[in-house]
Amino acid sequence: MNDKKDVLDKGPFFHGTKADLKLGDLLKPQHLSNYQDKKSNYIYFTASLDAAKWGAELATANSKERIYLVEPLGDFENDPNLTHKRFPGNPTRSYRSKFPLKIVAELSKWERHSDEDINHMLTSLKKLREEGKNVIYD
Repeated sequence: MNDKKDVLDKGPFFHGTKADLKLGDLLKPQHLSNYQDKKSNYIYFTASLDAAKWGAELATANSKERIYLVEPLGDFENDPNLTHKRFPGNPTRSYRSKFPLKIVAELSKWERHSDEDINHMLTSLKKLREEGKNVIYD
């Protein structure tokens, strides 16, 4: 957790998804995950536009990719699924919270990763799933 004197990151913060949300909406834990068929105990977000792009591009829903600017409404922590597990430190600036995130804006234009890069990532994730290694600690 963070407190006022030990802020992990000042943002801005992003959430990549395929959900159609409105300004002022709250993203909350205990909703269906973008990546697994289960409810998530946390809401995940990032201070990296590149990581937010991956979030939007890899979300399982079959709808438009979106990136929202979000405001955390409580404490948050480094995402342990990435921090020290896949990437030493937190270069993706990825976080999670049990508190809501408020939608403050939507990015209207952003450049997607190439189809080749997205397909490569999807293939890599499929292989990890098949090997039982694509576990999200939630």
